[in-house]
Amino acid sequence: MTRPTIFRKSRWPRWARRGLMENIATALIAIGFLMLFQPFALSLYTYSFITMLAGTVMFIIVSKFPE
Repeated sequence: MTRPTIFRKSRWPRWARRGLMENIATALIAIGFLMLFQPFALSLYTYSFITMLAGTVMFIIVSKFPE
C-alpha cells in the first residue's frame, strides 16, 4: 500500500526548501531596511534599495518552493 501524496518526502535538498530560504530572504530585506536608515555610510544607503529588491524577489521565488 502506498502512502498518500500529502506525506511524500520532497526530493529537494534540505537547504533549498521554503522555510530556510524564506528566513534568509526576510533577513536580506531587514538588512536592506537597516542600510536605508543608517546615517553613517552613503555607500550602504546607495545599495539599500538593491538589497531590499533582491530580498523581495528572492522571497517571491522561494514562496513557490516545496515545504
